[in-house]
Amino acid sequence: MPSFTYTARAANGELKTATVDASNKEDVVAQLRRQRLTVVKVDEEAKKAKAKGGSIKMRDIVIFTRQFSTMINSGLPLVQALDILAKQSENPTLQSVTRAVVFDVESGHTVADALGKHPRAFSDLYVNMVAAGEAGGILDTILMRLATFMEKNDALIRKVKGAMIYPSVIMVVAFGAVVILLVFVIPVFESMFASVGLALPLPTRIVIGLSAFLRGYWYAIIGVIAAIYFSLKKYYATPDGKLNIDRFMLAMPVLGDVLRKSAVSRFTRTLGTLISSGVSILDGLEITAKTAGNRVIQDAIMASRASIAGGDTIAAPLQKSEVFPPMVISMIAVGESTGGLDEMLTKIADFYDEEVDAAVSGLLSMLEPLMIVWLGVVVGGMVVAMYLPIFDMINAVQ
Repeated sequence: MPSFTYTARAANGELKTATVDASNKEDVVAQLRRQRLTVVKVDEEAKKAKAKGGSIKMRDIVIFTRQFSTMINSGLPLVQALDILAKQSENPTLQSVTRAVVFDVESGHTVADALGKHPRAFSDLYVNMVAAGEAGGILDTILMRLATFMEKNDALIRKVKGAMIYPSVIMVVAFGAVVILLVFVIPVFESMFASVGLALPLPTRIVIGLSAFLRGYWYAIIGVIAAIYFSLKKYYATPDGKLNIDRFMLAMPVLGDVLRKSAVSRFTRTLGTLISSGVSILDGLEITAKTAGNRVIQDAIMASRASIAGGDTIAAPLQKSEVFPPMVISMIAVGESTGGLDEMLTKIADFYDEEVDAAVSGLLSMLEPLMIVWLGVVVGGMVVAMYLPIFDMINAVQ
C-alpha cells in the first residue's frame, strides 16, 4: 500500500504534517475530513521521490502551457484544468508537480504561488508572467505567449549548441586517432628502427619522444588535465572568474559573435514578452538578467535597471557596456520614447534570431576547413615523420 505525506490544518489553525498508508489520495482526504481537518496538501511518497530525481524537458513544459491556455480559454475552472493536465501528462515528474500545484490551488493559493514552489519546473519568468496574467484576467493569453516564447528560446539554444557538435566530434575523433597512433603504432616503428640502427631525422625523434612520454606518464597527463579542468571550474564559480571568462568568450573571433547575438536575442525577447504581459519593467529587467547566461550582459542589464530606478533610460547603460550593437541601442531608445518598447524588443529579437542563423552558418563554414587542415597537419605529419627513415633506408640501398 502506498504512503502519503499530508499537511492539514486543525480547527484551532494549527498545521499538522504526517505520513499515512492508504490505497489512494481520496482515502487520505476522506480520513482527514473525518478527523475535522482541512486538507492543505497530500503527496504520494514514491512519486515524490521520483520527482526529485526526474527531469522535465522544455518540450513537456511547452505542451503543458499550451494545453493549460486552451482549457482556460474554453471556460474550464483552474483546478479542473490542472487536474486534467496532471492525469494526461506523460512525464511522471511533471505529473507529480502538477498534482502538487492542484492541491495548493485548492488550498487557496494563486496559480503563480503554487507554480513558484517548483523552480526546477517553472522559472522565475514563468511564475511572474502567470502572476501578471492572473492579476489582469488574461491568464490564457499570457500562457500562449509563454509557450511561444519558450519554443523560440529553446530553438535558439539548440542552434548555438548544434554549432558546437561538429567541431567537438572532430576534436574527439582527432584526439583518439593521435592517442592510438602514439600508443600502439609508433612503438612498432620505433622497434623496427632500433633493430636497423639507422640515424633518425628530427621529426621522427620528436614523434617517438612524444610516444614514450605518453606511455610513460599518461597518469600525470590525465592528472594535469583534470587539475586544469577543476581549477577553471572553481575559478568560474567565483564572481570575478565568471566575469573574466564570459568577457573572454564574447571577445573570441566568430564564436563570440554567435554568443553575443544569441544573448541579444534572448534578452530582447524575454524582456519584450514580460513587458507585454504586464510585468513591471524593473521586475522584467531583474528576471531577464538572471536568464542572460553571460555575466557581462547580466551586469549591463542590472545597470539599466538601476538607471531606470533612478529616473533615467534603459538605453544609456546598455550603450556604456559596449556589449550591445548600436542598432539595438537605437531601437530600444526609440521604443522608450514612443511607448512601444515591448513591440520594438520583439522586432529586435526576430531580427537577431535570423542573425544567429547566419552567424552559426558562418562559424561552421569556417570551422570545417580548419578542422580538416588541423587533422591533416597533426595526423598526416606524424605519419610522414615515421616514414622519413624508411625513405632514407631506400635511398641508402639504391
